[in-house]
Amino acid sequence: MTDPIADYLTRLRNAIQAKHRVVEVPASNLKKEITKILFEKGYILNYKFVDDGPQGSIKIALKYDTVNKVNAIKKLIRISKPGMRKYTGYKDMPRVINGLGIAILSTSRGVMTNKEAADLKIGGEVLCYVY
Repeated sequence: MTDPIADYLTRLRNAIQAKHRVVEVPASNLKKEITKILFEKGYILNYKFVDDGPQGSIKIALKYDTVNKVNAIKKLIRISKPGMRKYTGYKDMPRVINGLGIAILSTSRGVMTNKEAADLKIGGEVLCYVY
Protein backbone atom coordinates (compact mmCIF):
# COMPACT_ATOMS: atom_id res chain seq x y z
CA MET A 1 0.00 0.00 0.00
CA THR A 2 1.55 3.30 -1.04
CA ASP A 3 -0.71 5.68 0.91
CA PRO A 4 -2.07 4.29 4.20
CA ILE A 5 -3.64 7.63 5.22
CA ALA A 6 -5.69 7.74 2.01
CA ASP A 7 -6.78 4.15 2.70
CA TYR A 8 -7.82 5.15 6.25
CA LEU A 9 -9.87 8.10 4.97
CA THR A 10 -11.43 6.00 2.19
CA ARG A 11 -12.51 3.31 4.67
CA LEU A 12 -14.16 5.99 6.81
CA ARG A 13 -15.85 7.54 3.74
CA ASN A 14 -17.15 4.16 2.56
CA ALA A 15 -18.49 3.25 6.02
CA ILE A 16 -20.27 6.60 6.27
CA GLN A 17 -21.82 6.20 2.83
CA ALA A 18 -22.96 2.65 3.67
CA LYS A 19 -24.37 3.93 7.02
CA HIS A 20 -22.26 1.53 9.10
CA ARG A 21 -22.07 2.08 12.84
CA VAL A 22 -18.51 0.73 13.29
CA VAL A 23 -15.54 0.59 10.94
CA GLU A 24 -12.30 -1.29 11.53
CA VAL A 25 -9.02 -0.06 10.03
CA PRO A 26 -5.42 -1.31 10.31
CA ALA A 27 -3.53 0.62 12.98
CA SER A 28 -0.42 2.79 12.81
CA ASN A 29 0.80 5.53 15.13
CA LEU A 30 -0.22 8.26 12.67
CA LYS A 31 -3.71 6.78 12.21
CA LYS A 32 -4.11 6.54 16.01
CA GLU A 33 -3.27 10.24 16.38
CA ILE A 34 -5.71 11.22 13.60
CA THR A 35 -8.42 9.11 15.28
CA LYS A 36 -7.80 10.84 18.63
CA ILE A 37 -8.18 14.26 16.96
CA LEU A 38 -11.43 13.20 15.25
CA PHE A 39 -12.77 12.05 18.64
CA GLU A 40 -11.67 15.22 20.49
CA LYS A 41 -13.30 17.45 17.87
CA GLY A 42 -16.57 15.46 17.94
CA TYR A 43 -16.49 13.90 14.48
CA ILE A 44 -16.64 10.30 15.75
CA LEU A 45 -18.53 8.77 18.66
CA ASN A 46 -15.79 6.55 20.11
CA TYR A 47 -12.74 4.48 19.22
CA LYS A 48 -10.82 1.48 20.52
CA PHE A 49 -7.29 0.34 19.77
CA VAL A 50 -7.17 -3.45 19.37
CA ASP A 51 -3.77 -5.17 19.68
CA ASP A 52 -4.51 -8.46 17.94
CA GLY A 53 -1.21 -9.08 16.19
CA PRO A 54 1.91 -7.30 15.06
CA GLN A 55 0.01 -4.34 13.61
CA GLY A 56 -3.29 -4.22 15.45
CA SER A 57 -6.40 -2.37 14.38
CA ILE A 58 -8.60 0.57 15.28
CA LYS A 59 -12.35 0.18 15.77
CA ILE A 60 -14.13 3.46 15.18
CA ALA A 61 -17.78 4.08 16.15
CA LEU A 62 -19.23 6.62 13.73
CA LYS A 63 -21.41 9.48 14.95
CA TYR A 64 -24.87 9.98 13.41
CA ASP A 65 -27.66 12.45 14.07
CA THR A 66 -30.51 10.42 15.57
CA VAL A 67 -33.31 12.31 13.80
CA ASN A 68 -32.02 12.77 10.25
CA LYS A 69 -29.50 9.88 10.15
CA VAL A 70 -26.82 12.32 8.94
CA ASN A 71 -23.17 11.68 9.82
CA ALA A 72 -21.10 14.26 11.71
CA ILE A 73 -18.44 14.04 8.98
CA LYS A 74 -19.59 15.64 5.73
CA LYS A 75 -16.29 15.36 3.84
CA LEU A 76 -12.82 13.89 4.28
CA ILE A 77 -10.32 15.24 1.77
CA ARG A 78 -6.72 14.02 1.47
CA ILE A 79 -4.45 17.01 0.77
CA SER A 80 -0.82 15.92 0.94
CA LYS A 81 -0.18 12.85 -1.19
CA PRO A 82 2.95 10.72 -1.63
CA GLY A 83 3.48 12.13 -5.13
CA MET A 84 2.96 15.75 -4.08
CA ARG A 85 3.47 16.77 -0.48
CA LYS A 86 1.78 19.97 0.75
CA TYR A 87 3.44 21.94 3.52
CA THR A 88 2.36 25.16 5.20
CA GLY A 89 3.84 27.68 7.57
CA TYR A 90 1.95 29.03 10.54
CA LYS A 91 1.28 32.34 8.75
CA ASP A 92 -0.35 30.59 5.77
CA MET A 93 -2.41 28.11 7.80
CA PRO A 94 -5.41 26.79 5.79
CA ARG A 95 -8.94 27.64 6.95
CA VAL A 96 -11.46 24.93 6.22
CA ILE A 97 -14.96 26.26 5.45
CA ASN A 98 -14.14 29.59 7.11
CA GLY A 99 -13.15 27.92 10.38
CA LEU A 100 -16.05 25.46 10.65
CA GLY A 101 -13.93 22.46 9.63
CA ILE A 102 -10.44 21.37 10.62
CA ALA A 103 -7.22 20.64 8.81
CA ILE A 104 -5.07 17.90 10.33
CA LEU A 105 -1.34 18.59 10.19
CA SER A 106 1.74 16.52 10.89
CA THR A 107 4.21 18.83 12.62
CA SER A 108 7.53 18.51 14.39
CA ARG A 109 5.56 18.39 17.66
CA GLY A 110 3.16 15.67 16.53
CA VAL A 111 -0.18 15.48 14.77
CA MET A 112 -2.54 18.39 15.49
CA THR A 113 -5.23 20.61 14.03
CA ASN A 114 -4.58 23.81 12.11
CA LYS A 115 -5.80 25.93 15.05
CA GLU A 116 -3.45 24.26 17.54
CA ALA A 117 -0.51 24.61 15.15
CA ALA A 118 -1.29 28.29 14.55
CA ASP A 119 -1.41 28.93 18.31
CA LEU A 120 1.99 27.24 18.73
CA LYS A 121 3.31 29.11 15.66
CA ILE A 122 4.53 25.99 13.88
CA GLY A 123 3.84 24.71 10.38
CA GLY A 124 3.86 21.23 8.92
CA GLU A 125 2.48 18.85 6.35
CA VAL A 126 -1.27 19.23 5.71
CA LEU A 127 -2.62 15.67 5.83
CA CYS A 128 -6.35 16.19 5.31
CA TYR A 129 -9.40 18.42 5.68
CA VAL A 130 -12.39 17.30 7.74
CA TYR A 131 -15.79 18.99 7.84
